[in-house]
Amino acid sequence: MPVPLHQAKADFFRTIGHPVRVQVLEMLREGPLPVRDLLSAIDVEASNLSQQLAVLRRAGVVTATRDGATVVYALSTRDVAELMAVARSILAEVLAEQGELLAELRAEARG
Repeated sequence: MPVPLHQAKADFFRTIGHPVRVQVLEMLREGPLPVRDLLSAIDVEASNLSQQLAVLRRAGVVTATRDGATVVYALSTRDVAELMAVARSILAEVLAEQGELLAELRAEARG
């Protein structure tokens, strides 16, 4: 029996919903990068980064190509970059609303 669509979507969001994976996806929005560049920018052990990249690769979110001894990662589709941009936009709106509420609370406390 196939997985229901809502379950597949939830699984997908769980897959990309790890802080290291989000960092990787944000960095790859600008274009393909070798593992060494990802490792120098993300504060994790090489083995941890390798595990997170493998998760993204198995999910089909990123691709990996070998150039000699160098492994280069890229987003599998521009849609992933769009998804990350939409997530940033939603987060910015949520935080702006929370900031407005915080300002109201502070004004009320002073008043």
